Amino acid sequence: MIRHCVFLRFKSDYPDDRKTEIFQAIEALKSLVPGFITAHIGVNVSPETGMDKGYSAGFIIDFTDAAARDAYLVHPEHQKVGGRIVDACEGGVDGVLVYDIEVAD
Repeated sequence: MIRHCVFLRFKSDYPDDRKTEIFQAIEALKSLVPGFITAHIGVNVSPETGMDKGYSAGFIIDFTDAAARDAYLVHPEHQKVGGRIVDACEGGVDGVLVYDIEVAD
């Protein structure tokens, strides 16, 4: 299984309702991409002050395997949502951190 972790530094003036729309669009990809198991989406609630490095929100998607993750990455709907994410983040792509790990079943 692949765990796809994405952390976001939204622009300070980016409206909460538009963040919610992005999160809903991410969740909607589940029905479009085979092998997309689940998504966990939300804001950072860690009490470790300053450890978030400004990444205030994010999501984690579990995929059955690397092939499913790779199909997600090139899926046209993911490309659209990804563009919205980049536009919403401080510094564009610099405001997005992606980290994938392989998880044993």
